[in-house]
Parts: sequence; structure tokens; C-alpha cells
Amino acid sequence: MKYMLLIHQGTAATPRSPGEWEKLSAAERQAVIDDYRAITQTPGVTAGLQLAEPETATTVRVQDGTTLTTDGPFAELKEAIGGYLVFEAEHLDAAIELAARVPAARMGGAVEVRPVVEW
Repeated sequence: MKYMLLIHQGTAATPRSPGEWEKLSAAERQAVIDDYRAITQTPGVTAGLQLAEPETATTVRVQDGTTLTTDGPFAELKEAIGGYLVFEAEHLDAAIELAARVPAARMGGAVEVRPVVEW
């Protein structure tokens, strides 16, 4: 089974959140980088991509055949999705264990684990 792990940044410090990132010690910043690197090298993991900040989003709707666009995310989110990865595992428990290794999960964010529907 494939699982998508949606990484909700929440208040987790990232290199793209300079104020929070600089509050971490050099060792803490390196640990975050090393943790993400180790996760992407885990067998069964297909690394996803880091997403830009929510305010850079464009939301698209089609109404009566007309394409409408709105600046910003679809919904106001406290915990914006910062990235994702796909993990192929035999059991949900393995995906949960991997999600618990994601730095955001312990630094003010969360990781949503969802089975991928394959057609």
C-alpha cells in the first residue's frame, strides 16, 4: 500500500522561516536537515517536494465554464502543507512510524498519513 504523508509545518522552524530557524542552534538545524535526508533515503520512500508558502498559492475554480482564480490558498490554514512524500509499506503502522520521524511532527507541526487510492 502507498501512503501519502502530508507535512503540515505549523510553527515548525524551517530554513524558509528565518526568524524561527535562527532561534535553533546550529546543531538543531543540522539535526533537522539530517533527519529529512535520512527519511528520503528510507527504503519505500519517494521524496516529494517542498511547497512554497501558502500566500503564494493561486486557487482555481470553474463556474459556468469560466475559469476563476483567487490569490492565496483555498482555505485559511493554521498549519499549511509544507511538503509531502509517498511511502510504500505493508502496514499503516510503518507509515505512522515514518511520520513520527518527520521533524515538523515534533516541532509544532503535524504529519497527515493518508492511503493512496490506485486505479
